[in-house]
Amino acid sequence: MLSHDRVWAAIDALAERYSLSASGLARRAGLDSTAFNKSKRLSSDGRPRWPSTESLAKIIEATGASLEEFTVLVEGHGASAVPPPRMAVPLLGFAQAGAGGFFDDAGYPSGQGWDLVELPARAAETSYALKVQGDSMLPLYRNGDVLIVEPGAPTRKGDRVVLKTTAGEVMAKVLDRQTAKSVVLVSLNPAHPDRDISMSEVEWVAR
Repeated sequence: MLSHDRVWAAIDALAERYSLSASGLARRAGLDSTAFNKSKRLSSDGRPRWPSTESLAKIIEATGASLEEFTVLVEGHGASAVPPPRMAVPLLGFAQAGAGGFFDDAGYPSGQGWDLVELPARAAETSYALKVQGDSMLPLYRNGDVLIVEPGAPTRKGDRVVLKTTAGEVMAKVLDRQTAKSVVLVSLNPAHPDRDISMSEVEWVAR
């Protein structure tokens, strides 16, 4: 039976299946992060407030779930009745990553309308995929390879990282050293120089 409680429970269940919080699911779908808060599910006079069909369509697309999967969750069947979850994350190229409007100040993807790529394993709710373009990262990464970037994850010496400068340059290299003044990166391709970048020129760096 379709009810107010079951629809909201299905949204919560969908978020959980894809390792997202309710606010993380809303952000992934390009909605306000408070759109699915408990306080938004009832109006000020106590009447049930239903999510819009547009919101439901956006969260289904953002997770890569199927309508069948969401319907099963609405109907309240057990987890065994739900198809195995498919983790989908936003996909963009290095040129897009260097352009404005695709990330917030912390390096998290923003907005909507992304291409999506499915992962064989779970990832953090803020993760996204970055498609390699060109040969500057040979022999480790080839043109067309896909990197999974996890903003906010701790980084340490030897980690492979993606860095974006304030000038819009995006690069994938190995972290050699990071201090309050600069980031030192080792190139994956020996034909390209290592980089010592002042922190004042770093917009974000992510593992």
